[in-house]
Amino acid sequence: MENRKEELYSQAIPAGKRRYFFDVKETRGGDKFITITESRRIFDNNTGEFYYDKNKIFLYKEDFEKFQKGLANAFSFIETGIEPEPVVVENEYRGNNSDELQHIDIDDIDLKF
Repeated sequence: MENRKEELYSQAIPAGKRRYFFDVKETRGGDKFITITESRRIFDNNTGEFYYDKNKIFLYKEDFEKFQKGLANAFSFIETGIEPEPVVVENEYRGNNSDELQHIDIDDIDLKF
């Protein structure tokens, strides 16, 4: 895996007790990617101090379109209650037959690492 180089762009979005960070970074090879971080300030009753719980995902350029469609589908479902057509991915490896069209179910996406 290439080492991450530098942060090219960053935007923080406060959202109640959470804060979301959208950072664009670049690998040493010149490929750009996005990190999305959710940060929550939490009080530790044992130590009497606050700490930050962070969850981060890395989103690479080749996945932007699929991610955007999946997120748009989720937003649409929340707004309308109508289940949208699943995101169709051609030639995506998911088992023995990678030549088939594959449907990505939202339950298959793990956004926490």
